[in-house]
Amino acid sequence: MKVLIVDDHPIVHAGLRRLIAVERDAQIREAATAREALVSFKEDRPDLVIMDLNLPGAGGLEMIRRLIIEDDAARILVFSVHDDSIYVARAFEVGALGYVTKNAPPDEISRAIFRVAAGHEYIEPGIAQELALLTVRASRGSPLSHPFKDLTHRDLEILRLLGEGYSLLQIADAIGLSYKTVANNCSHIKNKLGLARTADLIRIAIEHQISVRSAAD
Repeated sequence: MKVLIVDDHPIVHAGLRRLIAVERDAQIREAATAREALVSFKEDRPDLVIMDLNLPGAGGLEMIRRLIIEDDAARILVFSVHDDSIYVARAFEVGALGYVTKNAPPDEISRAIFRVAAGHEYIEPGIAQELALLTVRASRGSPLSHPFKDLTHRDLEILRLLGEGYSLLQIADAIGLSYKTVANNCSHIKNKLGLARTADLIRIAIEHQISVRSAAD
């Protein structure tokens, strides 16, 4: 089994290596950025990609989309600090096959790895239950209350990068868009969230990142 681990934290690489080591013939490659991941994926064609969402530059959601364009049969497991249902939904929309959080116990993470490597979908049980409840509420006509419910995966990527201090020009370079397109996207995001200024976008991006990380710690 060939596995590509995409995460910018060495301790995550080490932990995942230990879990995968039970597979004797596993070949593991590592990448810390989206750019490194794409190069490695094209060269090695791994059987499984384990992907963080918070990557330097182009984030995990955008990276999943690019990998699926490269190979629509790619098996991608998201391994993220985010336990928010909106990120889970967006990850599956762009092509992920599984989702497990970094707060899950080791046996749960192992189960996710080998299920997705075998070509099966997998969602951490607690998150799956939350998604199911959201689906039921939506089917009954109840409005979803998540503040980011109307944002696309690209909107979320731009918002994340704004919260990390990227300028619009740097965001354009990171996700491969023109400056004008990114600026237009920011305007659309402000309209969706009912905000007036880019500074407000940055504020809500930072607040959301803090709340999500705190929930996962």
